[in-house]
Amino acid sequence: MTEGPREEETEQRLKRSQEEDEEDQGVKRRKAEGERRDNDRKYPKKKVVLLMAYSGKGYYGMQRNPGTSEFQTIEDDLVSALVKSGCIPENHRDDMKKMSFQRCARTDKGVSAAGQVVSLKLWLIEDLVAKINEHLPPQIRVLGVKRVTQGFNSKNSCDARTYSYMLPTVAFSSKHFDTANAAGFRLRPETLQTVNRLFALYKGTHNFHNFTSQKAPNDPSARRYITHVLCGEPFLCGGSEFAVITVRGQSFMLHQIRKMIGLVIAVVKGYAGEEVMERSWGQEKVDVPKAPGLGLVLERVHFDRYNKRFGDDGLHERLEWDRQEDAIQAFKEAHIYPTIVETERQEGSMVSWMATLPIHDFEATATETRDRCGSASSSIRYSLTSSAQLHAGLTSAASRCH
Repeated sequence: MTEGPREEETEQRLKRSQEEDEEDQGVKRRKAEGERRDNDRKYPKKKVVLLMAYSGKGYYGMQRNPGTSEFQTIEDDLVSALVKSGCIPENHRDDMKKMSFQRCARTDKGVSAAGQVVSLKLWLIEDLVAKINEHLPPQIRVLGVKRVTQGFNSKNSCDARTYSYMLPTVAFSSKHFDTANAAGFRLRPETLQTVNRLFALYKGTHNFHNFTSQKAPNDPSARRYITHVLCGEPFLCGGSEFAVITVRGQSFMLHQIRKMIGLVIAVVKGYAGEEVMERSWGQEKVDVPKAPGLGLVLERVHFDRYNKRFGDDGLHERLEWDRQEDAIQAFKEAHIYPTIVETERQEGSMVSWMATLPIHDFEATATETRDRCGSASSSIRYSLTSSAQLHAGLTSAASRCH
């Protein structure tokens, strides 16, 4: 007799609770929409580019992968800062396509940048750069912002990219050199000349299918145009000798620069003949060693065509960052160079990698070499013991090393 009224009362309570939840959600939704409308009225939403610098240590590259929070990327922290600073709405956090977001270069795990550029639409809030940086860790900074055309895409509009690679010069020692004394190695001038003669062979257009993964020899996208490759004069830092290689090209594939450097090191050390470089651009599948990622830095990106078309139209700024040069250099000296030197000192990544070179047979195909590596790797014991501005900055950084 009493069950019926009780069930009816329970149903009514559940219904009221559901209605209250829906009302709360509606209030929150209207509030969020109201805040967005307020922002739209107060701040214009415009297409801009952000100049970024970051130390890549501890990050799984630049590009974010939504749903994989265990692999933290630079973009994860950037997007979070954009939301917290009020530059973009919260509901776009996981779908940045709605903000037309695009990065100029997709740097790999551990790779740093001094001149990365991303393009997106955002609200032009007051003190935009400062407010974004308030929500970023010290090893990631936004250094500048500029308005661009509505159709601008940082990746597609980029004409060229310049990278640097900082490495201990012991990488160019003979294969017979005792790496237990790696800090005592000094690069001879004639060896540096040989290094740069080999790097010069990369200039021009070549088929770099052997310098990345999953590219067939007949894939047109494997052809890349390189305009500059040079190893600068060595300098001392932290008691060891380092040098910086600068590479400029239209665009680069995954691991391409590290493999370009790895192959030259193998030739200079005497593990391979010079002819392997010409052969690596042919149809044959050659196993090319990949140098460590630690020293790789995206120095700057170039927008020559965009600047020529829009830079002097009176409405848009040229995408050049002369005013930010001091800030760029200061960031490198504070966060990038010390990290490279200290990590190399503690982990010996280059010396460890050099110990793997003997298992490569540069006369064989990649398949044959991989088979041999599988059986030989267990027996290997890793030994763990462009521009004047760039090199001037490195010299300054060297003086700060301990």
